Amino acid sequence: MTSVKQLFDLEGQVSIITGGATGIGFQMAMGLAEAGSNIVICSRKLEACESAAHELERLGVKALGLSCDVTKPEEVEAMKLSVMKHFGRMDVLMNNAGRAWVAAPEDTPLDRWQQVLDLNITAAFLCAQVVGREFIRQRRGKIINIASIAGLVGRNPKAYSSIAYCTSKGALVNFTRDLAVKWAQHNIQVNCICPGFFATPLNQKLFERNRENLEAEVPLHRTGGPDDLKGAAVLLASKASDFMTGVIMPVDGGTVAW
Repeated sequence: MTSVKQLFDLEGQVSIITGGATGIGFQMAMGLAEAGSNIVICSRKLEACESAAHELERLGVKALGLSCDVTKPEEVEAMKLSVMKHFGRMDVLMNNAGRAWVAAPEDTPLDRWQQVLDLNITAAFLCAQVVGREFIRQRRGKIINIASIAGLVGRNPKAYSSIAYCTSKGALVNFTRDLAVKWAQHNIQVNCICPGFFATPLNQKLFERNRENLEAEVPLHRTGGPDDLKGAAVLLASKASDFMTGVIMPVDGGTVAW
């Protein structure tokens, strides 16, 4: 029988987090590192990735920052090759990179709609496909998709209005379920975290402008804090979730419960 500490121990593993240099991505990267995982941070901004990797190494793990536009298949493939060359293994893929375009549905430009879908759902497919081939070869792996409660319910436009974001995150939710079913035969667990609103550098102005409306939607009467996603991330990256796949996990202070 395995102890609880052993189930949650990530020592020696390698976790890839897309868009993990800032915001909730970095929070979850830190949680995985605190549980012992080595970390790969990738996004288009190499300097930010390297800075985040340097900070994570202070926790006693190895970390690598890579430049990668996850909407481009050739860059995703190059990222995988770099990880394998550097670490010789990969255990966890967290599809966290994302963006939004805030506007009323009738005012959303088609090019902005497409940009949001390209990053929020198509890039997740590309990363899962490329990294998943390695997971299939080794017959193990964890994929954690970061969607949103905006992919589970319609959102109050007074708090947040981005139909492209909501649509893409809804697609990511069902992508999770279907990929989980398809790849269960390969011992790959595919799960999804749906955060509620977390204030980050990217949405700070929106938070300040709409704080009252945003907090009014949350039964716990606050938005997400700096440690609130760590537990869910470690659970889904660890052996503790070996019998969990296709799970959609809100971390939202109870928002979708009412």
